[in-house]
Parts: sequence; C-alpha cells; structure tokens
Amino acid sequence: MTGHNPGMNVTGHTRRSVSIRDVATAAGVSYQTVSRVINDHPSVKPSTRERVLAAIDELGFRRNSTALALASGRSRAVTVLTSNTTHYGYASVLQGIEEAARAASYTVGIGVLESADGADEADVAAQVQRSADAGGGLIVIAYDPAGVRALSAVPAELPVVGVVETPATPPGDDRPWVWADDREAAYEVTRHLLSLGHETVHYVAIPSSTRRTSARTTGWQQALKEAGARRPRPLQGSWGPAGGHAAGLKLAGNPDVTAILCGNDDLALGVIRALHETGRAVPGDVSVAGFDDAPHSAYLTPSLTTVRLDFTGLGRSAFALLHGVLEESAQIAPHPVSVPELIVRESSGPPPERG
Repeated sequence: MTGHNPGMNVTGHTRRSVSIRDVATAAGVSYQTVSRVINDHPSVKPSTRERVLAAIDELGFRRNSTALALASGRSRAVTVLTSNTTHYGYASVLQGIEEAARAASYTVGIGVLESADGADEADVAAQVQRSADAGGGLIVIAYDPAGVRALSAVPAELPVVGVVETPATPPGDDRPWVWADDREAAYEVTRHLLSLGHETVHYVAIPSSTRRTSARTTGWQQALKEAGARRPRPLQGSWGPAGGHAAGLKLAGNPDVTAILCGNDDLALGVIRALHETGRAVPGDVSVAGFDDAPHSAYLTPSLTTVRLDFTGLGRSAFALLHGVLEESAQIAPHPVSVPELIVRESSGPPPERG
C-alpha cells in the first residue's frame, strides 16, 4: 500500500509521497504492522496501534485506491511482469502461476517488458507503474536485465514476488524471491560428462540476468575446477537454436572438443545441427547436454541428455508466496523451490578413442 501527501514544502515544491514504510520508520515498527493497523487487524497491541496512528497523522499518510482494494479484499488479481512469454522457462513459470491463481480464484494479467536487453529504465518504470495501478500484487520474472530492472523498480509498499536466477549469496528475508537451483544443476550435468572420461566440457551460455557470470556458468566452472580439468572460455549463445548453431559451428572445427554443455535445450538443438553439418557424430565424436528438459528434448535424434528444473512448480510457488503476503497468512522469506534432476539420454557418451 502507498500513501500520498499533496502538500507543498517551504520551497514551493510538491512533497514526496509518504509511503507505508515512512510511517513504519517513524513509528519504529515493520511495514506489515502498519498495514495491520490500517486494516484494523485485531492482533496489534493498543500501544503499538496508537503509535502508528500518531505517525500517520503526523506524516499526513493517505491510502491510495490500490491499497484500499487490497485492504478490502476486492482486488483478487495478480500481474506478471516478464520480457518473454514463449521461451520454455518463462512460459512454464507463467503456466504454474496461472494454474495456482485460478485455483485460488485470482485473475492473472501479463505485462510484457519491451525486451530482455533493450528496455531502458524509463520504459521499465512506466510498465511497473501501469501494473501497480492495476491493483493486486506483482510477480516479476527476472531472468534477464529488463526483469531485474523491473523487480528493483517496484515500489517498496507494493506486494511483489521475484522469480530469479539462483542468487550468488543468500538474500535477506525482506526479499520475497523464489528460484530453481540452476547452479547445482549445471554442476551435476558437468560432473556427469566428466565421469564419462571427457578431459573437459565446453559451455555455450544463455544470457545472464545481470550481464555477469550466471549461476549456470558458475556451476559448470565449479565442477571443472574440482576435477582439475581445463576451463575453456564459455561461448555466449542466445536463447534459441540459432545461437546454438552459430556456437556449434565454432566448436565443431576444434578436434579437442569432445563434450559440450548448453545453457538450455534450444541451444543444444542448434549445436547438434551444427555438429551434424560438419560431420561430427553425437555422441560418437562429441557429447552434448542441454538444460531444462523441455518437452522436445526426449524426441530429438539422438535424444538429449539434460537436467530437469520444475519451472511450473516454480510458478506455483511464486503465486503461493504472493498469495500468503496478500492474505497476511505467510511469512515473507526467499527460498529455492526445486532440486534439479539429471536426465541421461542418448546424446552423451564416452569420448572417442585417440589414435
């Protein structure tokens, strides 16, 4: 919830809007406590209630229409902010959110950010504001820079859950984030390829949400380091088969390349095609592994070794956390959702024998 103070300051400029967190700071309580006072929740001690009400009067806090809708329970809606609705991970998270929201009698709207990389801060902020004006809560799929910017631009008083890459360090309890452990997933699939006898594993990466080293890249590097294996420079792919095909053509010309891990299954599809075009057999000459276990991965020729992440379950968990925040029935806490599962199929095998 947010508040507004339309008055003017001594310089004649409009004052900054007073938020629920301003009230919380002035009263020395949490913003959840302020929300309970505003909504006349019976669990607040009388002395605390008086202190919060005094801060509200002093600061001139007023609830806006979104806050009133949330307080009255009239808004049973969730908006999902995302830069993509077609890639497997994004689409599966959306599916999980929609399924869980429908079961709870909530409606789901989708706000599409301009692009994963091209949206500037003003465009992102405008989309966040439009979504906030719609009422209800927000879920931000932050798998790319635009999503990360959107998550950071959400007003502090608006209920929000972020679906994020595996964080580099454990986030604080005030960050209601969920994620699948893709660092562990990359670690496991790299160890599998090394266990087959490959001296090293090359990596074709998907874009990172932070434009730095992604969790998947970190997991791959960790497995190579522990094995004492050479760590090749990763090739930057894209999200789709075309990026994998371009990277595969670069790798195919190097006879020392015998194992390739791809940042998702669509990249692996392109890599396998490039290896086929250059006369290198999979897995006879080169083993290929993907990531995510998209539905088509079991039906490629050869069928694709990959690692399964439950994106649909991730979406359900994101909604469940947001629903708990909206209903004030669940404690906000960041947490991983699913344990990755290695799926071994036909595309991985031992390296070719050296002549």
